Amino acid sequence: MRHVIIGNGPAGVIAAETLRKHAPDHDIVLIGGETEQPYSRMAIPQLLAGHISETGTYLRRDRDYFSRLRVRMVAGRAEHVSSRTRTVKMEDGSAIEFDRLLIATGAAPRVPAIPGIGLPGVHPCWTLDDARRIARLAKPGARVVLIGAGFVGCIVMEALALRGVRLTVVERRDRMLPNMMGKGAGDMVQRWCAKKGIDVHTSSRVLAIGAGNPRDGGPLAVRLSNHMQIPADLVVYSVGTAPNVGFLKGSGIKCLQGVVVDASMQTNVPGVYAAGDCAESFDEASGRSLIAGVQPNAADQAYCAALNMTGRHAFQRGVRQIDVVDTLGLISSSFGNWQGVRGGQWVEMADERNFRYLRLEFCKDVLVGCTTVGVTEHATVLRSLIQHHVHLGEWKDRLLQDPMRLKEAYSACVEHQYIAQASAFHHAGARQPQQMRQAV
Repeated sequence: MRHVIIGNGPAGVIAAETLRKHAPDHDIVLIGGETEQPYSRMAIPQLLAGHISETGTYLRRDRDYFSRLRVRMVAGRAEHVSSRTRTVKMEDGSAIEFDRLLIATGAAPRVPAIPGIGLPGVHPCWTLDDARRIARLAKPGARVVLIGAGFVGCIVMEALALRGVRLTVVERRDRMLPNMMGKGAGDMVQRWCAKKGIDVHTSSRVLAIGAGNPRDGGPLAVRLSNHMQIPADLVVYSVGTAPNVGFLKGSGIKCLQGVVVDASMQTNVPGVYAAGDCAESFDEASGRSLIAGVQPNAADQAYCAALNMTGRHAFQRGVRQIDVVDTLGLISSSFGNWQGVRGGQWVEMADERNFRYLRLEFCKDVLVGCTTVGVTEHATVLRSLIQHHVHLGEWKDRLLQDPMRLKEAYSACVEHQYIAQASAFHHAGARQPQQMRQAV
C-alpha cells in the first residue's frame, strides 16, 4: 500500500510519522513545495527576532531523519489530483500513484490589491526565503510599514519591533486583532503598542506604494487613506491567508473554502483525507464548518487522518477555537465563540491602567466564549469550562456580577458535574455494542 502526503509542514510530518508507526511495511511519499528541509512557519517570527537560527525552525533537526524513517521525500508542487486514476500530477510532468492520499498543503498569504505591491522591498512574511529578505532590510533604525494587524500580523509586528526598527502598522479594520477580539480589547492592545513606540493606524488602508522621495531618504513611500504618506525602507504585508486548494479543481474532491472533511478527516472521495490549514470541518459547538488554522488542530487532524489511512477508526471530537498571542509582553487570548451567540448574555471587565481585560460570553448557563488581555491566571479554567460545556447554574449570575470569580465557579460546578456523573443513581441509558473508535 502506498500513502502519499502532499505538504511537508507540521501536519504532513506528523502524518508520516504516524503512518510509519502503524504501517511499518507500507510505502510513504512526502511531497514538499519548497527545497528547504521541513520547517514550521510559526517559528519564522522567532527567527526574525533573533531568538533562534534557521535550524531552529526545522521540524526535525536530523537531516537523515526521514530516510531512516523510510519516507521518500519529493520536492516539487502538485499540479493536479485525479481521483479516478488515483495519481498526483506534478508540475514537472511526473505522476505519483497513491492508494491513500493526505492533502496537507496548508495556506498561502493573500496578496493585497495595492498598486506597487510587487516593488522591491515589499514582502510577505511566510517562508524562510521571505524571512531572509526581510532580515536584510529590517536593520536597527530602518523605517518599516506593516500592513495588517491580525493574528499573524501581530506576531510579525513583535518580531520586527525586537529588531529595533521604526515601525508603523496599518489596519483597515477599526481595531487590532479584529478576528479574535472586540473593540474594547483591540483598543487596549493598540494603546499598549503605542506605549512601546509603535505607531498604529486603524480604520486606514494603504492606497498605493511607490518610489520614495530622495529628500526623505527612503526607497519607498506608502500612501494611506487618512491622507498620510509614510517613507519606508521595507514594507511587510500580512492581510490573511487562503487555503492551498486550487490544484484540486476538477479532481472530484469537494472544496468550499477549504477541503471538506468529515470527523475522520476523510473527504467525499474514499481513501482521500485532508488535515491542517487547508481542511474544512464541521464544528458542532458553533454549528458551522470552519478552518481552524492553529498548529494544535493541524497536529490532531493529521494524527487522526493517518490512523484512518492505516485502517484504524479514529475521529475528531471537534475543532478547538483557540488564539493566543504575545504582543511585546502583553498576552491576549480568545477561546470558543468569543463574539457571543444570539440571545446570549455577556459581562466585561476592563482595567485600563494595568492593561487587563476580560469578557465572558454565555448561552443560557454555559460559558461559550471569552476574550482576555493581560489576564493569564484563568486560562486553564476558561478553556475547560468552554470545551466541556459545563453548566454553571446559579454561578452564571455570580460571574455576571464579578467575572473574576472563575476559579470558584470552576471548583463548584465541575466538581458537582463529576459527582452527578459518578453517582450510583446516574443512568446514562443502555448502549448497544459498537465498533471501537478512538477520539483524537
